[in-house]
Order: sequence, then C-alpha cells, then structure tokens
Amino acid sequence: MIGLKEKVVLITGASRGIGRAAALIFSRYGARVAVNYHQQEQAAREVLAQIEAGGGEGMIVGCDVSDAAAVREMVDRVAGRWGRIDVLVNNAGVWLPAPIERFPVETYRRTLAINLDGVIFCTEAVVPWMIRQGGGRIINISSTAGQRGEPVYSPYAASKGAVISLTKSHAVELAPHNILVNSVAPGWVDTDMSIEAIEQSKETILRTIPMRRAGHAEEIAWPIVFLASDGASYITGEIFNVNGGSVLCG
Repeated sequence: MIGLKEKVVLITGASRGIGRAAALIFSRYGARVAVNYHQQEQAAREVLAQIEAGGGEGMIVGCDVSDAAAVREMVDRVAGRWGRIDVLVNNAGVWLPAPIERFPVETYRRTLAINLDGVIFCTEAVVPWMIRQGGGRIINISSTAGQRGEPVYSPYAASKGAVISLTKSHAVELAPHNILVNSVAPGWVDTDMSIEAIEQSKETILRTIPMRRAGHAEEIAWPIVFLASDGASYITGEIFNVNGGSVLCG
C-alpha cells in the first residue's frame, strides 16, 4: 500500500521541522530522499546522517527556493543522481510578522518569494521530469492560515492561500500527465518556526484547538507520506487539513 521503495523524493526546507520528519519517514519506507536546505547545512547533514544510519539513501542539496535558476540546478542535481524525481514536497517557508499599521514591505516580499515563488519554481522545474517518466506526486504545504487568515501575519496567510489555489489549479492541469497535486494544511505545530509563539500565547491558542494541543512534526509528516503513497492514487486537488479540529472546511 505504501509503495515508496526506491522512489526519489525531493523535500524543500527539510533540515528541520515538518520537512525533516517527512524525510525520515520517507526513508524508512525505502525512498531515496533529497534533503534541501538554504542556510542550515549542518542540520541538513544531520538529517542525512540519520537517513544513512537507518540504511537509507539520501543527499543534501543547498538552494534558495526563491531563485528560479538555483531551483532548476537543484532539480537537475537530484535527477542527475537518481535519474528521476517521483515526489516533490514543497515545504520550505517562513512565518514573519507584518502588522499592517507599520507594514514592512521587505518582509512581505521575502514571505511571498519563499512561500509562493518557491512553490511555483520547484513545481515548474520538476514537472518536465515527471511528464517524461509518466507521472509523479506534488505535495504543497499550505496552512490553515491560508483558509481563515491570520492577523499580524497577513503576507504569510496570503501566500498560503495562494498555495491552496495553485494546488487546485495544478491538479487539473497536470492530471492528464498522471501527476497528482495535493496540499497538507497544518494548524499550530510545535516546530522551531512557531514554538515561541505557542509558548507565549499557549492558553489562547489551545482554546482554539478542540484537541487542546499543538501538533507534532511527525503528525503532519504522515499525511504527506500518505499522499505520496499508492493509497492516494485517486486523490488530487485536495487540501488535507491537519489541525486538531481547529479549522473545519469541507
């Protein structure tokens, strides 16, 4: 049912958090994993070491996903090593405050460059490989913020809303090529990106979550792996909410 043995998986932003957790689970099921990082090279090497210690096969690839040329080079490196790319997980992202009364334009631009342009550039780069090989899976990490908005973090919410729209658009466009495109939309997760905010406003945040806790990285990673598996062969264009019941859409 899993069907991931020797599949080639490229995960952006895989040196920590959700991307790291997904890389380790994919490897556990026999996938070959390319661990992308931007600045956290040592952390990426540690992920690779864990993959190899478990008998898996992987590589690390440094790349700023907001740079289209660098993305194409990264994809060519991964495909050059293993001859194909079966799964792309567009996970790299930033979560930066941008209060509208003193709106930081550079923060806005950086957020969209990484969270939105990065998804577009990575998808554009892998699609020719997937078409040639007869199919593939693309999983975009969006957010519940892209569905309900998020005060003070409006560029983040806007970027994730755009990722949701991209997911639906690309799903229809790429279905004739047997490329399935879905999104996982986490809520609050206790990763490096959000743990400080969770700790500062813990009671307020937990009141919005029926399960009364934030998620763990592995709990987001498992749905990602499922969408890449044989068990998800008839699912495309879906937004898989993983948020402890805090946002219910349907």
